[in-house]
Amino acid sequence: MADSIMFQEDAFVVLEPNQPEQFLTPEELLEKLKVILQTRQDDLPRELQKFTSVEKQAQHLRDNYCEFDLEPGQYLQWYVVRLEK
Repeated sequence: MADSIMFQEDAFVVLEPNQPEQFLTPEELLEKLKVILQTRQDDLPRELQKFTSVEKQAQHLRDNYCEFDLEPGQYLQWYVVRLEK
């Protein structure tokens, strides 16, 4: 059985084009994804179209992916990091 510490999310490091890396809490990343998704409702990946709310789309994206295409050649990327041992 996997150690439960492997599934703890202290923070995410977020990479955006032409921006320094940011450390965001899971809630802050969720809010960032919601803002992005609100402007993309008519151009969502098929996997996200099955969710009826932006909240659920953002949760699924945060929890199951680590990258989102903002526009051709530009991506938002995020990775889970633990800040303490």
